[in-house]
Amino acid sequence: MKKTLNEIANWLTVDVGEFGNQIITGISIDTRSIQKGDLFIPFRGDSVNGHKFVAQAFEKGAAASFWLKDEPNPPKNKPIIFVEDSEEALQQMARCYREEHQAKFIGVTGSNGKTSSKDILASMLSPFYKVQKTIGNFNNQLGLPITILSLDEDTEIAVLEMGMSGFGEIEFLSTLAKPHLAIITNIGEAHMQDLGSREGIAKAKFEIIIGLDSQGALFYDGDEPLLQNLVNHTPSLSSISFGFEEHNDLVVTSIETTEKGSSFAVRGKLNGEFFIPVLGKHQVKNTLNAMLVGKTLGLSEEQIRTGLAQVNLTDMRMQLIPATNGILFINDAYNAAPTSMKAAIEFVQSTTMRKEKWLVLGDMLELGENERQFHEDISEVIDKEEIAKVCLFGPRMKWLFEKLQHQFSQEDVIYTENDYDEIVQYINKYASTDSLILLKGSRGMKLETILKSFTA
Repeated sequence: MKKTLNEIANWLTVDVGEFGNQIITGISIDTRSIQKGDLFIPFRGDSVNGHKFVAQAFEKGAAASFWLKDEPNPPKNKPIIFVEDSEEALQQMARCYREEHQAKFIGVTGSNGKTSSKDILASMLSPFYKVQKTIGNFNNQLGLPITILSLDEDTEIAVLEMGMSGFGEIEFLSTLAKPHLAIITNIGEAHMQDLGSREGIAKAKFEIIIGLDSQGALFYDGDEPLLQNLVNHTPSLSSISFGFEEHNDLVVTSIETTEKGSSFAVRGKLNGEFFIPVLGKHQVKNTLNAMLVGKTLGLSEEQIRTGLAQVNLTDMRMQLIPATNGILFINDAYNAAPTSMKAAIEFVQSTTMRKEKWLVLGDMLELGENERQFHEDISEVIDKEEIAKVCLFGPRMKWLFEKLQHQFSQEDVIYTENDYDEIVQYINKYASTDSLILLKGSRGMKLETILKSFTA
């Protein structure tokens, strides 16, 4: 973005006085990462008042700053934009910039796989278009506007991740971003405590179609009956399904995995064999929506193959980490819900990368009143014939531990509520160069901490 303060003032219907020709080239909400030319956005919370950092923002090169109208003592002789509400003003700026921008906007939501799908799609398209995507977890009512305002004016494709915890949030993000194409990766169990049921989660994710361009299309997980039902009840919607079941518009017919990635074959809207340097059946499924989007944007099958071969995921998504002692870790510790945890476990059990397979599993959070059942049910997918050792971490994993005690010998499964070192010591004692160890848990469990002892 490159706008004068006058242009921004017009978006917000405010007056900036003598500083109207000041050029703004970015947005910042944190003085620690502010860049020269940024517009600084201070927020006033219960514990921190961002207005205290406005002077520091100018010292570090900010070109201008918001200032709440009811906040006393604004800086004098500085380019200040007075607003009623910083977040609403930021959203209005993003709305206006979005209306001006010529990029194709692609919205991505789902219970699991949003970030992986975003990464796969952006990587695949990058050889052929100028692509920008949501960075980190800037996928909510504050983060999405910042992402939109961070788009270069010549960006051709904007891949926007959309997260939520309750009803109405995806609708807000979709109407703000107005995607030309939309993706729903799947429906899981995350945010069950807020939405009550998987049916509620499906309805909340399906809100992404509310802001969808009238000529746009939805790409969705056709293996999910809840999504299929919503699509069937929206006859005006242009939609394309993907998955493993035969009725989908794009179907995976086979998958082969090595340490280098996944080779797979598809039939339907595209045909033939493809490869991604990423592990996991569930990641192949995340790749299908990217392939369909690529085809819709005009890429040939050969161009799609070329793009997929260079895919690079954000860290901690089925990431292979060789340890200094020869153990091989799969770091999938960015987040977890029952669906994604079962998928990761099933991958480890099916792979032939190493003979001895381990699971290091942490609590799954935000599952609501049925969280005990969800943790206990993980035992149903753990095959004692395939898994040598299990390490469980977190207070909720005690429920799974109690179930696994009936399946494993006492020395093959351990539980700790909060001691990473206990798991590190156990791995040091029993693991070898034949061991493949999966790390999987919700973000709050920080299971990647265990890796530090093996990769220093």
